[in-house]
Amino acid sequence: MEYTNIKFNIENGIAHLVLARDDIRNAFSEKDFSDEIVDAIEYTQLSEDARVLVLSAEGSAFSAGGNIKDMKDKKGIFGGGPAGTRRGYIEGIQKVPKALYTLDIPSISAVQGPAIGAGCDLALYCDIVIASEKAKFGETFINVGIIPGDGGAWIVPRRVGLQRAAELIFTGRVVGGEEAAEIGLALECVAPDELMPRVMDLAETIAGRPPITARMLKSLLRQSLSSGLFDFLDNCAALQAICHSTDDHIEAVTAMLEKRAPTFEGK
Repeated sequence: MEYTNIKFNIENGIAHLVLARDDIRNAFSEKDFSDEIVDAIEYTQLSEDARVLVLSAEGSAFSAGGNIKDMKDKKGIFGGGPAGTRRGYIEGIQKVPKALYTLDIPSISAVQGPAIGAGCDLALYCDIVIASEKAKFGETFINVGIIPGDGGAWIVPRRVGLQRAAELIFTGRVVGGEEAAEIGLALECVAPDELMPRVMDLAETIAGRPPITARMLKSLLRQSLSSGLFDFLDNCAALQAICHSTDDHIEAVTAMLEKRAPTFEGK
């Protein structure tokens, strides 16, 4: 697919997806925009070269989420009456959280500015969120009389707990980067000029770990949210048996005994 809304590349194990529509504040509710995001994530999923995904954005805003003008004009995914809008969400913007959630490798979002509505949720669907001091996070759907149609009411409680999620979702309050880190919307809040260096340093660290193991850990983290302990432990035993049979495991313990840095090949 030829990209006109995003930029994408894979280098040194890091897949970097950049929202590149500052002219619309990276509002990705247009189907062609969300399709490009999904295409890049799916390419990352199938790539043997990608070990971690970094999601960032160009311009002053991370993402405004849905295009408010299109909502008013009933265009795009917001058109066609109730049935058409339902299909628009399912076939458009909802594909993005599904793609991010099912991505096997770790993901990091770098939030440099406002992440509002679906833009907030887009950041949160990544495993780790690093925020700039200029970042803003808002579950602002109620402010325009709608619900989080992209699943925000599912992801936010998993980040901040049910009570804090209720406060954010029911009020539509926007929080800054420092508060986001304090309440769990973000892992850290850093100075604007430190954002991408911090994110890329973290991405490089993850990319340097055994990639097969990282994918299994990602699977376990997903399963932990819905499994009972006994079923979870059974799966841990099965995955652990696979890990012990990998070349990367042997390389890791050998390098540790030989007091040298390991080199992992994903085998």
